[in-house]
Amino acid sequence: MSSLRRLICVLTFALVTSALADDTTSSTQPVKAIADHLLPVVTAKGHGSLPLYLSVNGKSVDLSQAQPNVDRALLVFHGKLRDADVYNRSGLTAIRNAGEAGKGTLLITPQFLAKVDIDKYHLPASVLRWAPEAWMGGDDALDVPISSFDAMDAILARLADRGIFPNLKTVVIAGYSGGGQVVQRYAVAGRGAEALTQAGVHVRYVIANPSSYVYFSPERPALNVTREFTFGRPVKTCYAKYDLWKYGIQEPPPYIGQADFAGLEARYLHRDVLYLLGTKDVDPNHPALDKSCSGEDEGPYRFFRGKAYFRIWSCAILNWRKPLQASSFGLFQAWSTMATRCSILPVASPRSSISARAPRGPCIRNRSSETTLLVSSGLR
Repeated sequence: MSSLRRLICVLTFALVTSALADDTTSSTQPVKAIADHLLPVVTAKGHGSLPLYLSVNGKSVDLSQAQPNVDRALLVFHGKLRDADVYNRSGLTAIRNAGEAGKGTLLITPQFLAKVDIDKYHLPASVLRWAPEAWMGGDDALDVPISSFDAMDAILARLADRGIFPNLKTVVIAGYSGGGQVVQRYAVAGRGAEALTQAGVHVRYVIANPSSYVYFSPERPALNVTREFTFGRPVKTCYAKYDLWKYGIQEPPPYIGQADFAGLEARYLHRDVLYLLGTKDVDPNHPALDKSCSGEDEGPYRFFRGKAYFRIWSCAILNWRKPLQASSFGLFQAWSTMATRCSILPVASPRSSISARAPRGPCIRNRSSETTLLVSSGLR
């Protein structure tokens, strides 16, 4: 198993165990801790500071100082609770459990705060804060027109500085649940990866169990009488608003503006994107599930939504193999197994020969892609 794959495996296990609280707790409460570093975010429209945790081999680092020993950066994005401290500990655990594969890894855990957090901790006006969960879709912060995507750009711009990171080879941008939402939208619209790519740094996006996805066309998924995916305009149009951003491409946030979505789609298809789903994530009433009208147009639960979104890009019929069977130990055992035996996970990609059969249902966006799908029966 490659060092990158092993690191991603143990990271995903750590993120899932961290995210269990995210799935059942309200996001209206202030956070329990504020990240201990501040990164300046400067744009033509304004400036502010983003809290984040920074460490290499478990020790805090200064990004203004050269880091010649760093060859990989791992960005971990929290869920709806904004509990970056919990996710940072999970990232540290993942790096430690990865053994040799984790050495030389810079861990970055950003924190998108809310006004309630600013008020509780009496933070300076320059510290960025967002309306509840608005950061997931790249919306601007409160009081200053800086997008959460601008903040992510600022992080990647720092990583692209060869004076600070002369030996950086790989950047992994990972998120689970709410964090998966912001990573998926950023993989579509974010601009920060270009400088890294030009510098010869590979960028991978890891999107685990988000509650919704952004679609490039107005079609949404359904199942026909033979339980196969079909795509068409939904019956529920949500007062003609179902295709607005962050679910579709209509009326995107200022960061995206008048961007050419055909060009963004083509770029997205050639980015290294890894989706991670769990076959047991099938609760239509899960407290973390996006129950908005637009969210429900993407499917009844997260596993359905993820399968459908991946299916829309490929006319191959995917065989959903389940090599990891959950036992009485449940979620923890299944993900522990995955963390140590990731090489047995199935990989389904539009470029793979998962099935040679032609689809019976319509496939509206059959395109060559770098996208990869991992499925585990032990995740929910």
